[in-house]
Amino acid sequence: MPDPMRIRATIQDDQATIRILMSHEMETGQRKDAAGNIVPPHFIQSVVATCNGRPVFRAEWGPAVSKNPYVQFQFGGAKAGDKIQITWVDSKGETRTDEAVIR
Repeated sequence: MPDPMRIRATIQDDQATIRILMSHEMETGQRKDAAGNIVPPHFIQSVVATCNGRPVFRAEWGPAVSKNPYVQFQFGGAKAGDKIQITWVDSKGETRTDEAVIR
């Protein structure tokens, strides 16, 4: 299982800024290993963020996203103490969910 995401969630007025560093190898399926065999693709396909259960961000990715991707986004209507939840699903069906409190 991949390492937990690093999530930093801050607020200014009612505008929340969310920064996420995800731990994932993000294999494209185009690289070869030392024996010359193609390394199969394995990458994050979708990312969803919710704030207190309300969807606030969604992304659909392909194999061109770099290893250990970083994402930053903003949304309105948040307040300090709200809970942000980030979930990703990769091309092998593996999933990871982590939470943070907006400060």
